Formats: sequence, structure tokens, C-alpha cells
Amino acid sequence: MNDYAVIKTGGKQYLVEQGTKINVEKLIGKPGEKIIFEDVLLTSLDGKVSIGKPIVKGSNVVGEIDQQIKGPKIQGIRYKNKTRHAVRIGHRQRLTSVVIKQVSKSKPATRKSTKKALKGEKSGS
Repeated sequence: MNDYAVIKTGGKQYLVEQGTKINVEKLIGKPGEKIIFEDVLLTSLDGKVSIGKPIVKGSNVVGEIDQQIKGPKIQGIRYKNKTRHAVRIGHRQRLTSVVIKQVSKSKPATRKSTKKALKGEKSGS
């Protein structure tokens, strides 16, 4: 069974596994650059499922920007009755195409010790 994860980006959730190509809301970067998604909501690595509360600590998903694209054009109309007022509205969302390279559970960072050290420095001053 393949390793997979559920990530959150742009206010949406995506089910991804290695080699998956997804279109997400525009992310800053050029084609070929790597992106690390740290908001991982669920992982399944080696058959072991981990569910986050709300995120799985120490997990990340590495992707590579394939291209910057535009989505389909969406048209709407704003209309006011009996006033001869109608306005056409068009929108085209900018998207980033990302290829998922790796789903992994890395070792948690040792930030607790640094936070404690900073708290000790602040209270001592």
C-alpha cells in the first residue's frame, strides 16, 4: 500500500501521495522550486495511520512547483431590477501546479528547549 497524506493549503484539503500532481491556489515560487507543506492533517506511512489534532506533529509533505497557471474563466452578472442596470463580472483564479515528491514523518524539532530558554531570559530581565 502506498503512503499518503491529507494536506491543507489555501483553505482546502488535498489527498496526496508520491507522484500526485495537484493544482492549488497560487503559491509564491518559480517552476522547479521545492515547497514544504507542514499543515498535514492525516498520514498513512507503512500502513500506520496518524490523525492530527488538528495537524500531525513532525510530518511534512515535500512538493515541487511544476508551473504557474490560470484556472477556467468564471462569469457572473450583477443585475438590478427595473433600473436597466446590469454588470458582467469575470474572474480567473491563479493556480500553482505542484508535483508531490515525498510524504514523510521527520523527527520533531527541539523547539521546546529554545522556548523555555527564551521564557527564562524574559522573566529574568
